[in-house]
Amino acid sequence: MAHSALVGTADIRTPRLGRPVGASHPVTSVGGVVLLLPDGEAASGRRASGRAHLALLPLARRLVTAGRADGLVAHVVRYRGRGWNGADAMLASDASWAVAEVVRRYGDVPVCLAGHGMGARAALRAGGHEAVDAVLALAPWLPEDDVAAEPEPVRQLVGRRVLIVHGTNDARTDPELSYRLAERAKKSNRDTCRFEVHSDGHALRQYHAEVRALACDFVLGSLFSRPYARPLADALAAPPPLGLRMPLAAGFGRSRRR
Repeated sequence: MAHSALVGTADIRTPRLGRPVGASHPVTSVGGVVLLLPDGEAASGRRASGRAHLALLPLARRLVTAGRADGLVAHVVRYRGRGWNGADAMLASDASWAVAEVVRRYGDVPVCLAGHGMGARAALRAGGHEAVDAVLALAPWLPEDDVAAEPEPVRQLVGRRVLIVHGTNDARTDPELSYRLAERAKKSNRDTCRFEVHSDGHALRQYHAEVRALACDFVLGSLFSRPYARPLADALAAPPPLGLRMPLAAGFGRSRRR
């Protein structure tokens, strides 16, 4: 099937933000926005996955609850389609559109891009938008190293806080590739760190409570200058490889919830 046939059906669609997660009435006071970017596929002309959208709702709700006092608003972005589709980088384009839409709706507020899988790659790519303060990449789906192709860009991340989280048993996306990207990003952006979730897979289900607690700590600390938990602060400050292979301890965040 030709590439144009793959993406043709998606071209007529438009990305959407929809209503803020957990909001029963129009939002009036917004202190910051987190845009959650669902997983996708390398090449596809199919509609965006409803399952991938639903998979990010628990994290979105947790973030909104934790950041309510600061006026945090969360949107799960609805893509035009589910495919990255090579040089089109459609999911990254939709992520950039979503940031611009946040600026149009809410004005000059800090933004965090938080993605999973292919959505994490989109978050990293779109992180260079001037409104973005932080990028959270969960189990990012990254291309294999190829000497004939340009490496995945990282210079757009300079000046942003960047957190990558990857399960060591991820059979769908290679944890070593996210380490290599983090290593390159750290050279030009010291505010980069990476956590490894021992024995967890692509969906990060086994330690979902710890992953969500870490995500909340990072997002609220990055957007609203709340103090980071000690492991996160240490990871950001540590040189490679220590700050890029930080183990996510079982029970992370539990003491803060008591």
